[in-house]
Amino acid sequence: MKFFLDGSWQSRDDVIEVINPFDGQVVDTVPKASEADVETALESAVKGAAIMKSLTGYERFEILRRATDLLRDRAEEMARTLSSEEGKTLKEALLEVDRATQTLEISGEEAKRLSGEMLPLEGGKDVKNKMGFTLRVPCGVVAAVAPFNFPLNLVCHKVGPALAAGNAVILKPASDTPLVSLKLVEILLEAGLPPLAISCLTGSGATVGEKICADSRVRKITFTGSKEVGERICKVAGIKKVTMELGSNCPLIVLPDADLDEVAKLALVSGFTNAGQVCISAQRLIVLDSVKEAFVEALKPKVESLTTGNQLLETTGMGPMVRESDAARVESWIKEAVSEGARLVCGGERSGTIMQPTLLDQASPQMRVCNEELFGPAVSVMSVKDIDEAIRLANDTEYGLSAGLFTKDIDAAMRFAREVESGNIHINWGPFWRTDGMPYGGLKGSGTGKEGPKYAIEEMTEMKSIVIHS
Repeated sequence: MKFFLDGSWQSRDDVIEVINPFDGQVVDTVPKASEADVETALESAVKGAAIMKSLTGYERFEILRRATDLLRDRAEEMARTLSSEEGKTLKEALLEVDRATQTLEISGEEAKRLSGEMLPLEGGKDVKNKMGFTLRVPCGVVAAVAPFNFPLNLVCHKVGPALAAGNAVILKPASDTPLVSLKLVEILLEAGLPPLAISCLTGSGATVGEKICADSRVRKITFTGSKEVGERICKVAGIKKVTMELGSNCPLIVLPDADLDEVAKLALVSGFTNAGQVCISAQRLIVLDSVKEAFVEALKPKVESLTTGNQLLETTGMGPMVRESDAARVESWIKEAVSEGARLVCGGERSGTIMQPTLLDQASPQMRVCNEELFGPAVSVMSVKDIDEAIRLANDTEYGLSAGLFTKDIDAAMRFAREVESGNIHINWGPFWRTDGMPYGGLKGSGTGKEGPKYAIEEMTEMKSIVIHS
C-alpha cells in the first residue's frame, strides 16, 4: 500500500515489509517515510487544521457517521487485514472492528455536543454587571502515535475524537501493523474528510514519530505504547498537551468467597486474549491461601484447552505473538521464574512466534514475570494470607492501569476500589475490560490523560474564557 501525505497517496523507493507473524509471509509493503516527508505532513496539517476548524460540529458528525457505516460494511475485509498483520485470531479481529465502529460512532455524536459553560463571575468580590462563559476550540494539529496490538480500534480512539473536535491529524501507525490504519484513512476520505485533514506516515518511530512529536506546530500528542517510549516522547515534546497510555502488569485478586470456576473462565480471557499482548491483561493472579490450590486446579485445564496456530483459522484459540523476539523474551522470563522457584503448571514452550499459553504457580513479587510488563501469554499465581497483603501486592508496582477483584464481600470490594492505585477498577471481573465510551487511562507509570471519545475530545480542545463587561 501507499501512504497518505499532503492530500494524495504516495509511494517511495524505500519500503517496509509487513509480515504475517504466523508464517513469515509478506502481506504487503508500505513506504518508509523520511524526515522530508514529516516536514510535508506538518505543513499540510497546519492547512488541514484551518479547514477542519471551519466545519461545524454537525458537518464533522456527518463525516464520522458515514465513515462508521463504511467501516461496518467492510468489517470482514478489515478484520482479515488486521488478523494477517497483527496475529490475533480472526474472531478477535472481527470484535475489534466492531468496537472500532462504535468508537467512530461515539466520536461523531460527541462532535455535536461540544460546548462551554457559564462562569459564576459575580461570585468574585465586587464583581458586577459582567457575564462570562467558556468556549472549546480545536488544538489544531494532533499527532497520533498508535501501537500494534489494537491497530484499528486504538487508532479510532485517537483519530475519531481528534477529527470530532475539529483538528487535523498526523497518524503514525506501528510499523508491524500499518495496513489497517491506511485502510481506515481510505474510508475517512471516502466519507468526505478533507484530504489535508489527515496524513498517515509509515516508518520508524525514531525518524517519523520523534520528529513529529518534537515540532511546535503539533499542539497535542496522543500516544499508546511502552513506558520507555512514552517518557522519551514527553522529553522531546516541549509545551504541548499529551495523553500517554502506557504499560502495566495488572493484578487480579481472588478472595475465598469467589466462584472459582467463574473466576478461572474470566482469568483465561483476561490473560490470553491476543496472546497476552494487551496492556490490561491479567498478569499477576493474587489469590488467598485458603483457595489458591483449588483455583490453580480450576484454571489449569482451561489454559491447556487453548489451541494455538494460524490466526486465520476458525479453530485457533490463540494466535502468534507479533514478533519472534517478543516470544523469545517471554519464554526466557518464564524459564527465569522457574529457576527462581516458580512452579510451571502448564505451557512454557515456544515454537517461533507461537508461545504456548503458560500458567505459573508459587510466583513471587521480585520475579520479572511479576514486577515488569510481560506482554505475553502467561499468568503467574501468588498466594497471600489476607486482603491487606493482597492490596499491598497489587500496589507493589510502578504501574497502575487496571485491576480486578472477585468477591461477594462489599466491604472488601470498597476497600479495593479506594485503596488500589489503578485508573480502572473492576469488581467481579478481571482487569481486561473496557467499553469504548468510558474514561480510560492509568495512574503512576501507566500514563496521563484519558481516552474515550467524550474525555479525549476535552483533551484535544483548548478552553477559552470570554467575559462581557457592561
